[in-house]
Amino acid sequence: MSSSPLLFTVRRFEPELVLPATPTPREIKLLSDIDDQQGLRFNIPVIFIYSHEPSMAGKDPVEVLRNSLSQTLVYYYPLAGRIKEGVGRKLMVDCTGEGVMFIGAEADVTLDQLGDSLHPPFPCFQELLYDVSGSELVIDSPIQLIQV
Repeated sequence: MSSSPLLFTVRRFEPELVLPATPTPREIKLLSDIDDQQGLRFNIPVIFIYSHEPSMAGKDPVEVLRNSLSQTLVYYYPLAGRIKEGVGRKLMVDCTGEGVMFIGAEADVTLDQLGDSLHPPFPCFQELLYDVSGSELVIDSPIQLIQV
């Protein structure tokens, strides 16, 4: 006897760029030859699932993580830059401070309801993650896309 698939709805907010909380250095960082391989010029979707933290009661997790990301980008500022292609197709990070793509979302399902769906391979991967148009590009696009 097979179980019926779990049906749920995910409501996503408009994608936004989260900038570093304070100004960051404007510089170029060359990628290593290992990071610069043609076959590695793609994004990899990853999903991390965390249970509710009781000490966060009454706080909006999307807002908390948006603010934390902004503060973190001050120290990890290359992530707020853009990958550029130079002479000989050499890749580099232009530390522009343009920001990380951030998408808030809500789902009408609990972790308990997802059950075994939380283990790879995730049968509901496509329902949970948002595909932002153009995010498959590496050059001149946000280096990270985060959905909360």
